[in-house]
Amino acid sequence: MSAADTHATEPVTGGRPLASPPVPSGPSARGRGRVRRNRQSRSLPFLLVAPALVIMAGVLGYPLVDTVILSFQDERRGNLWMHTSPPWVGFDQYQSVLGDSQFWHVVLHTVVFVAGCVAATMLLGLLVALLMQRVSNWVRIMMTSVMIVVWAMPLLVSTSVFKFMFDSDYGLVDQLLTRLPGVDMTGHNWFLNPTTGLFIIGVLVVWGAIPFIAISLYSALTQVPKELEEAARIDGARGLGIFRFVTFPVIKPVFVMTTTLSVIWDFGVLGQILLMRNNIPEQDYQLLGLYSYVQAFTVNSYSRSAAISIITVILLSGFSVYYLRQLLKIGEVE
Repeated sequence: MSAADTHATEPVTGGRPLASPPVPSGPSARGRGRVRRNRQSRSLPFLLVAPALVIMAGVLGYPLVDTVILSFQDERRGNLWMHTSPPWVGFDQYQSVLGDSQFWHVVLHTVVFVAGCVAATMLLGLLVALLMQRVSNWVRIMMTSVMIVVWAMPLLVSTSVFKFMFDSDYGLVDQLLTRLPGVDMTGHNWFLNPTTGLFIIGVLVVWGAIPFIAISLYSALTQVPKELEEAARIDGARGLGIFRFVTFPVIKPVFVMTTTLSVIWDFGVLGQILLMRNNIPEQDYQLLGLYSYVQAFTVNSYSRSAAISIITVILLSGFSVYYLRQLLKIGEVE
């Protein structure tokens, strides 16, 4: 190709070739500003939650790490008094706990107790929430006020009320049952049988948990579109069918969340049993929380208690993973 051919292919204006357009060497100032603002907007949420994460790491993370370390040691009262380091024993505490038949007996008691309390709490809480949806405004306000009072009542007060109701000498429940024809409950002690004793403690736990569950589910029920229920009713659906196929799918995320919280709370029941049994609970009344407490402050085996606590956390973590999977599935469907 000659120089003449090259000039022939180039556009000319006024005898001079056109200047080639400038090639940008990098983002413009406007583009750089937009990138910087995007980075700031992305980092802002992390900066806002950073203080809460630091506090949670100090309040929750440090005790958890310390408990894990303690579970691999053999710390006794003598180590605390003499300020000596406990010996490391590896997995001996876990092998001792998992090989103890009493531990599995307590686990079985705990699972049955938690399943009964959670089922009763969710069923009664849902019924109360549905009732709140159908009553007038002033009745709903009264119900909400009463439940808030119940929710705010100190554990010591509510336990004292239940102890009075089921007292063997002056119990209100025994006196009312004795008035029934053919029933004599005079001097009946409900706590001589651990099954009935744990049932009464379960009633106390459910009674204290219903307000939170009912108010949470009622808030979820207010988000159910009335148009969907009306359309289902026009299509021929009735009460239970409307609730199953229209109402429950909408409130399911809140229902799953409150069920998970109830399981976690009921797994850690301790104060109700101690107060109902005057701080000296019998062995048949021991659930996982109380069993760990007894091992630490009665048997003075702090490391064994720490191992029981870690095993309990692992059990609850498994349930939490199931809960997170349910939430992710709900999110994918939506």
